[in-house]
Amino acid sequence: MKEPRHFQWRVEGKVGVITLSRPERKNPLTFESYAELRDFFRDLKEEKSIRAIVLNGAGGNFCSGGDVHEIIGPLTKMTFPQLLEFTRMTGDLVKAMRHCPQPVIAAVEGVCAGAGAILAMACDLRYAALSARVAFLFVRVGLAGCDMGACTMLPRIIGQGRASELLYTGRSMSAEEGLAWGFFNRVAEPVLPAALELADDLAAGPTLAHAMTKKMLHQEWNVSVDQAIDMEAQAQAELMLTKDFHRAYEAFAAKRKPVFEGD
Repeated sequence: MKEPRHFQWRVEGKVGVITLSRPERKNPLTFESYAELRDFFRDLKEEKSIRAIVLNGAGGNFCSGGDVHEIIGPLTKMTFPQLLEFTRMTGDLVKAMRHCPQPVIAAVEGVCAGAGAILAMACDLRYAALSARVAFLFVRVGLAGCDMGACTMLPRIIGQGRASELLYTGRSMSAEEGLAWGFFNRVAEPVLPAALELADDLAAGPTLAHAMTKKMLHQEWNVSVDQAIDMEAQAQAELMLTKDFHRAYEAFAAKRKPVFEGD
């Protein structure tokens, strides 16, 4: 893949690591980094050798959200069509994260606020350091909590009442509270090695099956239980034709651990 300009990218085996890298400002997003992240996640669909993604921030913080001087200030001078172009672009970043086939794991430390909280929310799994503080603080700048999918995704993760509190108040959620509420899957110190270990485990698993799980988790939000069951029947039947499914059976029969190859 093309080397990104506004964040760091490295590959460790079958795992890709995205690091937001403006630590002196707690890794805020700019117009350019929003767009580059969107395009990068879209392109990951074609990277068959990358089987899991870890998203983290440099310098002990995850992401402080939109840069006050480089985004918030300019937004106050834009027309409605310009503002709508921006909000749709930020939403397209979340769509790209949800539609890329690889599981995406957030490794959250320190500040995780505004659009940074949305990035963590949009990941498939979230690990936290004890220092993590998550705040959907849009209300503090006079905006609604309905930003980049928060009003639909956050209630599904932590429940309607808890999501409502965070989105109305903009207060911070600690790592321990986030774990108890189901926002975080695990609290670990240090968090990045723990997230990488999980990513390695997922990358060693059946790639097509993980991609299908992610796809179904996303698509089944909008259908009835009967429709979901029919969709899952179709999905599993398709996966039963894969070589990885046959490898798993052969390994089980031979009493050995299967080695998945992603086909």
